[in-house]
Amino acid sequence: MTEASKPRVIAIEEHYWDADIAAQFDAAEARPGKMRDRLLDLGELRIREMDEAGVDVQVISQGAPGTHRLDPVSAVRLARQANDRLHLAVQAHPTRFAAFATLPAPDPQAAADELERTVTQYGFKGAMVHGFTVIDGQRLFIDDKRFWPIFERAQALDVPIYLHPAIPHPDVINAYYKDYAKEFPLILSAGWGFTVETSTQAVRLILSRVFETYPRLKIILGHMGEGLPFSLWRINQALSRQGNRPIPFRDVFCEHFWITTSGNFSNPALLCSVMEMGVERILFSIDWPFVDNPPGTDWIKTMPLGAADRAKILHGNAERLLKL
Repeated sequence: MTEASKPRVIAIEEHYWDADIAAQFDAAEARPGKMRDRLLDLGELRIREMDEAGVDVQVISQGAPGTHRLDPVSAVRLARQANDRLHLAVQAHPTRFAAFATLPAPDPQAAADELERTVTQYGFKGAMVHGFTVIDGQRLFIDDKRFWPIFERAQALDVPIYLHPAIPHPDVINAYYKDYAKEFPLILSAGWGFTVETSTQAVRLILSRVFETYPRLKIILGHMGEGLPFSLWRINQALSRQGNRPIPFRDVFCEHFWITTSGNFSNPALLCSVMEMGVERILFSIDWPFVDNPPGTDWIKTMPLGAADRAKILHGNAERLLKL
């Protein structure tokens, strides 16, 4: 691929940490050392690594767990301040960066208002939410109707909500993973736990019928759809059996969800997703800095797709969905 023929590369699940939000994380999630340094960078280091790998644009988002476990007052204050600072970083490099808002989900109405503020005033491209949200001591899935003001506002603004993983519920960790977590700590996160938690959030969203209430709502899932494209037929068939309330699960997923390649540079997984959802529903992502840029951009050269479809994944679909 010559430089002249190289398509624009937009990576849309690329993380950072706002220092004030990161200060709220517990020790297990603090990620000291070089990883933390990379997460806190919104300038020279980030752009240098983008240039070295051939990434033209990053859509930047606060990494998990964000403000989702904080008290509502602190969540609102910290999210607003973080979005203000992220806006300044995008303004400093407007051709290289765009942004997803971080939302104070423990106060859902304030979260909807913050989404509107960042989209209308700052040009943010949507928002990212992380795992469970804690309200009154309860860990809630995002399908809970208390959060529906966020979806209502996202539809009104015509921007997507990105469902991103966070560490599983403590009871799930105890029941599913404790036997192996010491020897294989990443089984709790990218190794398996993240996939289970986030795909469950997505399934619950569909079952909640939120898309009947908000028929233009758009949701993004990372990591090649958290495994759901592979299972769509089976889920749909099972939920069509006698005894279930009728729901066209597969159709709803393919109409309302987009998926990204973040941290999952697999040609078989890509082809499965293309066949299930169509190439227009897949967007390129890397998952920087948790995944280095070069494996993602090197993979581009091996994608078993024609130039037109490759261009859709690398930039065209993001340009349309996010109005870049």
